[in-house]
Parts: sequence; C-alpha cells; structure tokens
Amino acid sequence: MKIIQTDKAPAAIGPYSQAVCIGGLVFTSGQIPLVPETGSVVEGAIHEQALQAIKNLKAVLEAAGSSLDKVIKTTCFLSDMNAFTVFNEIYAEYFSGKPARSTVAVKQLPRGVLVEIEAVAEL
Repeated sequence: MKIIQTDKAPAAIGPYSQAVCIGGLVFTSGQIPLVPETGSVVEGAIHEQALQAIKNLKAVLEAAGSSLDKVIKTTCFLSDMNAFTVFNEIYAEYFSGKPARSTVAVKQLPRGVLVEIEAVAEL
C-alpha cells in the first residue's frame, strides 16, 4: 500500500491519508472545500464549494498518478439535498466519463462545509 500526500490539496484534518494506492487503484479520502494554502473553507455557496472540493480531489488523484477521467466510483455527501441540482451541474462538468456515484444528504460535514467528495480511480 502506498500513502499519497500532496501540498496541492488540504492536509488531512485527522489521523488518515489523503489517499492510498493498492492493486492498481487509488482510494481517496473525502475532499472538502478547503483552500490548500490557507486551510480555510472557500467562500461561497454550493457552487463555489463543489468546485473547490473537485479541485482538491483532482490534485490528490494526480498526486497518485491518476485523474478525474479514471474515476470509477464517487461518493458525494451534501449537507442539504436542496443543493443537489446545482451540485449535479458542477459535477457533470468534471466527470464526463460518468463513473458510478452515490449522493447522500448528511446532517453535518467537517468544518460546517456543504459538500464532501471521495473517489476510487484506476491508476
């Protein structure tokens, strides 16, 4: 197993890795809309937060030697399902390969953010 760490995405805020690679796959931890340089939540609503979470996910995948185009499955967490339509529009711009996906509403996400995205991708 190879641990992935990049400064181009926010550092883990707990005892976990940004991603791990094993058996030709990369498994990312959930990426939230933190600005890597400051560790602060990106300003804005679901549109801006979704963009930042995807940007962070992209950086982790690239550090592992993968990409958004190689994503097999995502799990997306929203703090409010009323944001689903806007989130879905942003998501569709970056995941044109249409990987399998689960999207669930949760009561609360770390740091009070609106969205978190994790992925499994091919290397």
